Amino acid sequence: MKTIKKLVEKIFLEHQQLANFLKEQEFTIKIDRVARILVSTLKKGKKILVCGNGGSAADCQHLAGELVGRFQMERRPVPCISLTTNTSIITAIGNDYSFDKVFSRQIGATGNKGDALILISTSGQSSNIIDAAKTAKKSGIKTIGLTGSSPNPLSEIVDICIAVPSTSTPRIQEIHSVIIHILCHIIEQELFSHEVEKN
Repeated sequence: MKTIKKLVEKIFLEHQQLANFLKEQEFTIKIDRVARILVSTLKKGKKILVCGNGGSAADCQHLAGELVGRFQMERRPVPCISLTTNTSIITAIGNDYSFDKVFSRQIGATGNKGDALILISTSGQSSNIIDAAKTAKKSGIKTIGLTGSSPNPLSEIVDICIAVPSTSTPRIQEIHSVIIHILCHIIEQELFSHEVEKN
């Protein structure tokens, strides 16, 4: 039990140290910039696309679920598509082309100029995420990266990157979840608070 207690304390300490990073000015400025991009995209009648692998794929579905459903506010649905959910599309592209193309082909099919693409990668090195970012940029889609320590290949090519200063995948993913909740909160407040006040 002592070993488990030490492990739990170690994990909580690592998480706390990274969570403190969220309060730094550089981070809050980037969150503000990302939120402004997303709110502006939605106000123009465009949509948000999201892609990632593994645990980051789950984060994509989490974000889309909060926006298409609801986060904390009863309001209209927000157009957000996770590119990680259609197994037939993903396996067809992976089989007929390569796994590197599973997101970029979907962006070519559903992405439009003026949309925003959030790319989630703890390493910032995933080939299919890099390919998706390149395809999006060619299509006039704003690109936003959520990664671990930077610089990394993704942080170098996206329009803006929020890089968590860690190489620990679990800790990075925990902070990415907090970032997702912050963005959902801001989107709801900016787009719908006036409607709720009227009701």
